[in-house]
Amino acid sequence: MTAFTIQQPNMIAIDFETANYDPASACAVGFAWVQDGAIVTRSHPIRPPRMQFEPRFIDIHHIAPHMVLSAPTFAELWEEVSPLIVGQKLCAHNASFDRGVLNALVQHYKLLVPKRFTFKCTVALARSSFPHLRDHQLPTVARHLGIQLNHHDAASDAEACLRIARYCAGLPLDPVLP
Repeated sequence: MTAFTIQQPNMIAIDFETANYDPASACAVGFAWVQDGAIVTRSHPIRPPRMQFEPRFIDIHHIAPHMVLSAPTFAELWEEVSPLIVGQKLCAHNASFDRGVLNALVQHYKLLVPKRFTFKCTVALARSSFPHLRDHQLPTVARHLGIQLNHHDAASDAEACLRIARYCAGLPLDPVLP
């Protein structure tokens, strides 16, 4: 595995995809942050603790059991991803879901987390910034802002979330190169 290199980003967007209704069943995680004036994304397939995939979930994110059989567990990824997220401001679209998945994974694998995770929810930001939208789902908000999105691809969802958070904070959707 190659380690992430980060330079104290202001915010990390995170997105999980799950195999079933169990929040510890993450089968993919995506990240997005700004570094050196550009948005950087990373994603990882994850082997869930139990290889029980709901057909409905496969239809949504197109991740099937055979695609993650040889993937690392979240515990195996932890050494690599923890420097990226521990102590950082996290954002997610519908943050209660992603916070719940992250907390369930930490608890399931008994991972040591020195600080609590702090989340901003871009659904809440979008509701206050765009009250006129018919809904505030990620595809709707992304379309409204002209953000390209491959919905339910963890890295694409994280990148769209980061761009929404930047816009709602009064920053340009695309960072300005130094």
